[in-house]
Amino acid sequence: MIRALSVKKGVALAVAALGLVVLASLCAPLYAQMVGVDPFSSNIAGTTTRHGQLLDLMQPNDNPLHLGLTPLGPDWSPGAYMLGSDSQGRDVASRLLYGGRSSLLIAASAAVLCLCLSGSIGICAGYFGGWVDVVLSRLLDILWAIPVYLFAISLSVVTVGHGLHLGFITLAADSFLIPIGIIALVYVPYAARPLRARVLSLSRAEFVMAARGMGASDFRILRREILPSLAPSMVVLGPLVMALCLLAESALSFLSLGVQAPAASWGTLIQDGEGLLYTRPIVAIAPGIAIVVTVLALNVLGNALRDHLDPKGAGR
Repeated sequence: MIRALSVKKGVALAVAALGLVVLASLCAPLYAQMVGVDPFSSNIAGTTTRHGQLLDLMQPNDNPLHLGLTPLGPDWSPGAYMLGSDSQGRDVASRLLYGGRSSLLIAASAAVLCLCLSGSIGICAGYFGGWVDVVLSRLLDILWAIPVYLFAISLSVVTVGHGLHLGFITLAADSFLIPIGIIALVYVPYAARPLRARVLSLSRAEFVMAARGMGASDFRILRREILPSLAPSMVVLGPLVMALCLLAESALSFLSLGVQAPAASWGTLIQDGEGLLYTRPIVAIAPGIAIVVTVLALNVLGNALRDHLDPKGAGR
């Protein structure tokens, strides 16, 4: 399947870009160790060496009176502070890589959890029908009516201050499990609806009817007939849902409702660079470019998977 996808225009480039982003993010600890920086500790009074010259990480401002301090700008040469420093004197490049680890981990985990929940709801509603379908469909309609980001922000506000306490389960406010659960929950209606429609179609297929006629149990039909036929649809939805989850995570983290300090994500990096747009725009632009590249690559990959696994539906 990978070979078939690679011949399509743009797919190979998207896969390469996505692989490069993932690989670079995984190498974040190695990069930080090689250049000798701590991406999580404030270092306002720190210095670095460039081309044999010792420079302060916080430089005098460029205004006529030279009042205030501005973070060190990018140098673009390999090494420490190649993208400059932020307002806390932290290395932007290393925080960009660590932010990618957090954002991609949360987005991928939320997408998997969302598809598991959506698949379970879609199977129950589409296969069993009746009052089960009515109840689940109405619950999905209620969730569908709530704006995604408003729903996510509301849930995050409740948990970000005091964490989450569910019986014997206690999650700290800075736990990644909280944004993973929230983001997965808000996108369940968007994935459950097409999966329910697919299961509803499969439940009326001839091979399922034949299995029922042979006396197969519902569990056996679901395990041997429905799930294997539903798997391609879930694979197609995977990259697309992950792209949505990545955008949601970045938005929540930008609002300080997702990843909490001292951890970094692409959303928190954009927030850090908001006040530096006129002096050191690279602090906010770099994570923004990373988000755009990743989301575009995931969408291209998702469309290619759809065309390969569902040729009849490629034109829809």
